[in-house]
Amino acid sequence: MFEALVLSTVVIFVAELGDKSQLMAMTFATRYRARDVIIGITVATLLVHLASVGIGYAIGSGFEEYQGPIAVAAGVAFLGFAVWTLRGDELTEEEEQKAKKATGSALLAVGAAFFLAELGDKTMLATITLAVREDWFGTWIGSTIGMVAADALAIAVGAVLGRKLPEKVITYGAAAAFALFGLVLVAEGLGWL
Repeated sequence: MFEALVLSTVVIFVAELGDKSQLMAMTFATRYRARDVIIGITVATLLVHLASVGIGYAIGSGFEEYQGPIAVAAGVAFLGFAVWTLRGDELTEEEEQKAKKATGSALLAVGAAFFLAELGDKTMLATITLAVREDWFGTWIGSTIGMVAADALAIAVGAVLGRKLPEKVITYGAAAAFALFGLVLVAEGLGWL
C-alpha cells in the first residue's frame, strides 16, 4: 500500500502541474479564502479518485492473468499523457467566468466545479491506470494528496508570483516524467525489467 501511495502521489502531482485545475484553483483563490478552496478541492478529489480507483481495481482484478499487456497498455497511456501535457491545458473563457462568478458557499462552488472538471481529465485517467496495478487504497489516498498538493502549490505560487508560473519548464518537466513512467511500464510489461 505504501508503494502505491508514494507512486500515485508523485504521478498525480506531476500530472496536475500546468493542468486547468491549477488555473481554476488560482482563480477561485482570488475570490474565496485559500483554506475553503483547498477543502473544496480535497472533497471533490476524494470522490472522483474513489470512482477512478474503483474502475482501475475492477479492470486489474478482472484481467489478472494479463498483467504484462496491461502494463504495456498503461505505459502507452502514460506516453499519451506526456503528449497531452505538452499540448497544454487552459481554462476556456466560459470556465474562467464561472469560477469568478461562483456564488454561495465557497466549499460547494469549488467542490462542484472541481468534481465536474476532473471527470475524464488526465489525472482521473492516470489514477485509473495506476489502480489497475497498484493497491487501490494507497492509490486513492496518494492521488488525492498529489492533486491537492499541486493545486495548493499553484495557489501559493500564484499569490507570491502574481500568477506567473514558469509554464514551459513545468510543462516539459511534467511531460518528461510521464514519458519516463510510460517507458518503465512498457519495459516491465515486455519483461525487460
